[in-house]
Amino acid sequence: MGKLSTHVLDTTQGRPASGVRVDLYAIENDQRTLIKTTHTNSDGRCDEPLLQGQAMHTGVFELVFHAGDYFAASGVALPEPRFVDQVGIRFGIADANANYHVPLVVTPWSWSTYRGS
Repeated sequence: MGKLSTHVLDTTQGRPASGVRVDLYAIENDQRTLIKTTHTNSDGRCDEPLLQGQAMHTGVFELVFHAGDYFAASGVALPEPRFVDQVGIRFGIADANANYHVPLVVTPWSWSTYRGS
């Protein structure tokens, strides 16, 4: 079976983003169901895969990264309202046997992602 993982990189400070809250939702018929809430560790990664084993299945999912709270806790001066606050990435898993890695590269002003493995 495959797995779903993530990590967060803070390119403002040039380091992994530690302590970022990450929510994982399943999306079905435009309804979001919270599957898991976790936080990134000192390496900017979660301590375990977000999905693995029998929990890994095809479908549409959304990761929500609480980046604004992370930057505020890091002492970064932010405008109110925050330009980047909660970053939502909606994606599909087509093959439950594959590894999906959905990283977030983020600053208070921008973010990007890509599909890793």
